[in-house]
Amino acid sequence: MSNSSGSTVPLVGRILMSLIFIGAGIQKIPAFSMMTGYVKSAGLPLPSVALAIAIAIELLGGLAILTGFWTKFTAWIVFLYLIPTTLFFHLLPALHGMDAMNNAVNVEKNLAIMGGLLFLATHGAGKYSIDSARAPKA
Repeated sequence: MSNSSGSTVPLVGRILMSLIFIGAGIQKIPAFSMMTGYVKSAGLPLPSVALAIAIAIELLGGLAILTGFWTKFTAWIVFLYLIPTTLFFHLLPALHGMDAMNNAVNVEKNLAIMGGLLFLATHGAGKYSIDSARAPKA
């Protein structure tokens, strides 16, 4: 099997992966006060600050993944962000809440995304990216 890092496949993968983060970050902005209450209900300290950090990671991380800018670093940041997000907002409610099935699906979705992020963190953004354009040419 040939290496697809020089093809458009990594670009398409980055586009698809980035959409969920960009969309989630944008949706949180107009619903900031409601989302702050949701974060507070999860027991996290400083819910407004935590939510602002979440929005920044989702928007900036999503845009960085989309464009292939600092991809390996960004993939690790977003991967680490998904650990507490998955635990506090999906896994624990799935064990105790009425929305157990929806939360279980979100846990599985996050685990799949985390797998993709590990791939980006290891292999980078591919040919069609800012990282590739900025790389020294041999």
